[in-house]
Amino acid sequence: MLDVNQLHEGQQVYVIYRNPHTPTVSAIQEATIAFDPMNPGQMSLVLFDYYHPIEEDDAIFSSYEEAEASFDEYMM
Repeated sequence: MLDVNQLHEGQQVYVIYRNPHTPTVSAIQEATIAFDPMNPGQMSLVLFDYYHPIEEDDAIFSSYEEAEASFDEYMM
């Protein structure tokens, strides 16, 4: 899992995303690290065309395989 301080703009990462409409459904999604245009200086995950502010408890991975291993460990 990546530390927030390891992230840089334009980086492709993977996150475990929970469906907000169906909390029991989760999936691994690719996201991009970018600065939020509405909140300059705020590093965000761009996921489904939405800027999600990065928080300390976000599980962010450098590869799909790393995210999948964590997903299998905690979700299965």
